[in-house]
Amino acid sequence: MNCWMATVKKEHIIDVKLLSRVMRFVKPYKFIFFASIFFSISLGVLSISRPIIIEYTVDHFIIGKDPEMLLKYTLIMIGLLLLESIFQFLFMYAANWIGQSVIKDIREQLYKKILSFRLKYFDNTPIGALVTRCVSDIESISEIFSHGVLVIFSDLFKIVIIVVWMFSSNVMLSIISLSVFPLLIWATKYFQRAMKSAFEDERSAISKLNTFVQEHITGMKIVQIFNQESQELDNFKKTNATFRSATIKAIWHFSIFLPVIEVMSAIALGSMVWYSGMDMLSEGGVTLGLMMAFILLINMLFRPVRHLADRINVLQRGIVASNRVFKVLDTNEFVNSDGDLMIHEVQGHLKFDRVHFSYIDEEPVLNDINFEVQAGQTIALVGATGAGKSSIINLILRFYNVDSGTILLDGKDIMQYNIQSLRSHIALVLQDVFLFSDTIYKNIVLDKEISIKEVRDAAKAIGLEDFIEQLPGAYHYNVRERGVMLSAGQRQLIAFLRAYVCNPNVLILDEATSSVDIQTEDLIKQSISKLTDGRTSIIIAHRLATIQNADKILVMDQGRIVESGTHIDLLEQKGYYSRLFELQFSS
Repeated sequence: MNCWMATVKKEHIIDVKLLSRVMRFVKPYKFIFFASIFFSISLGVLSISRPIIIEYTVDHFIIGKDPEMLLKYTLIMIGLLLLESIFQFLFMYAANWIGQSVIKDIREQLYKKILSFRLKYFDNTPIGALVTRCVSDIESISEIFSHGVLVIFSDLFKIVIIVVWMFSSNVMLSIISLSVFPLLIWATKYFQRAMKSAFEDERSAISKLNTFVQEHITGMKIVQIFNQESQELDNFKKTNATFRSATIKAIWHFSIFLPVIEVMSAIALGSMVWYSGMDMLSEGGVTLGLMMAFILLINMLFRPVRHLADRINVLQRGIVASNRVFKVLDTNEFVNSDGDLMIHEVQGHLKFDRVHFSYIDEEPVLNDINFEVQAGQTIALVGATGAGKSSIINLILRFYNVDSGTILLDGKDIMQYNIQSLRSHIALVLQDVFLFSDTIYKNIVLDKEISIKEVRDAAKAIGLEDFIEQLPGAYHYNVRERGVMLSAGQRQLIAFLRAYVCNPNVLILDEATSSVDIQTEDLIKQSISKLTDGRTSIIIAHRLATIQNADKILVMDQGRIVESGTHIDLLEQKGYYSRLFELQFSS
């Protein structure tokens, strides 16, 4: 057994380092953990007591014809069985309780880590893969405790007790009963190595399946409008078949392994019964009670061995899953937030000084960006798609860090500010508004301590009160997932109200009027007027009609500022902005 364990460790069937890392999460629950170990030890002792009592009862009270003592010992066995059932319940409950408590802590730590990642990580990582890590992989880790390490300890303890008692009772019977164990150990080692590889393939396949389903359900409108249902079904069948093949591969190894154990158990039992029978016929030292005890013990011995293989499978599955979870926890894809300067009051003076930036090395997106916004001013960014407008916004919000240069807010490098403190003074309204599956009120306040009266007053101030009150339930109207119950324009209005109630010092509007109807655009223009009044505002717009009153307009092309000035100044320059204006208003 020791040689086998050494071989297992050498071939890394069980990754001890990963297992020990998972076990660190048990520390807050060590009392329950040690209680479960106590219950498992008690189960081992109780389980072997019944065959011992049966042996004694058969030899002394059945063959000895003592009905009174036979009844007494029968009641003792029933009592031990009931006690064993109680300990079994306590053990399983404690093991599962620990498993669920541990995965609660790991899941919270994982989600906290995901919240800290910069946007670049989400650009390169499929959302379905992260969902797999947070849900199914975490559940597999819980089984390390409920069906893995604790149950393995209990089974191993039973095996040790049974083997010790068997050798202390009759060495020859024990040797015959355990004669198949060397072959069993070899088979276990072989199949566990094969199943570990199968489980890794299975976890990879389910991650790809989750990613495919999440992505294509989200993009269902595109699938249907381009009549791609049959093609996407074929793609799904291929992905699903890959997962099926990986799962069946693991099942195939296990399906072979179980019959091997059953055959070996039958060989051991048959050999022991034959030897015992021959010994009793020759009036040797084996008694009927001892033979019956060994029959029970062989069944009890091979049952945990059979379960042990299953438990190790579960343990391997959990360790493979934990490896994938810990890879996310060990990822350092976060925005450098070394600054500890807290912002209590923001004037809104913003300056870009020789800023260079790229998402991918050697592929610059912004080149030598220089501009200044005085507190309370409104500037607009215009230019073709890909000119770098949104990248400027991403840098102000610290979603990404500059490659070189400096961004100053009220005269201080924004890198010096605490990132949460910085963002608490900035509000962003995007073109593609994301709403959670919740009420309008909840989507506006986002769990901030803002009363519904304050929200109503804010809606009234920017002219959105009538729009919301017309909805069923008004502020308590549930917009469903991604806000599908509202039009694009209505979602945009909710986003404006969400920004307004935050009372930001710096307001950023990214294409906020590009996909709305004329009536909604009039409401948005009214809201913008209220929102930008008295605060620094940065507006990205394709519709030049919405930015003609801006204090300064920056025209961007291929990551550079090519023109700068007011609407009138830029028209007089007869350059890029003038041509764009003529194209939009030529009719």
